[in-house]
Amino acid sequence: MPKNKGKGRKNRKRGKNEADDERRELIFKEDGQEYAQIQRMLGNGRCDAACIDGTKRLCHIRGKMHKKVWISNGDIVLVGLRDFQDDKADVILKYMPDEARLLKAYGELPENVRLNEALDEEDDDPNDDYIEFEDDDIDRI
Repeated sequence: MPKNKGKGRKNRKRGKNEADDERRELIFKEDGQEYAQIQRMLGNGRCDAACIDGTKRLCHIRGKMHKKVWISNGDIVLVGLRDFQDDKADVILKYMPDEARLLKAYGELPENVRLNEALDEEDDDPNDDYIEFEDDDIDRI
């Protein structure tokens, strides 16, 4: 039986993820671009995002990022605004968590933006992680 060389099927698509270690230059917004925070993933390369200018937009993930850069709720992204559709935008770049913290430190993002948590996770009570039994409950078991 021939030896598997690792170039068939999906292995070619997966490739090597070598870009994780290197630090890239911080990219700031230009004219026609805006910072946004992902509120909800819709599927089919689309998501709802709350832009920093106060508008909620339907964003389309560009083909270069699709299935290569994973975007989830609460991520900070750079979107390109459309001239002909104000309620839609295109995701140009996803900022890593350390880059998002730098943007907030430089004053590009407002102070009310939460960076590390997803928007729909509201668990502030650390005591919800376990169940506490009393001695009477254990004796009945």
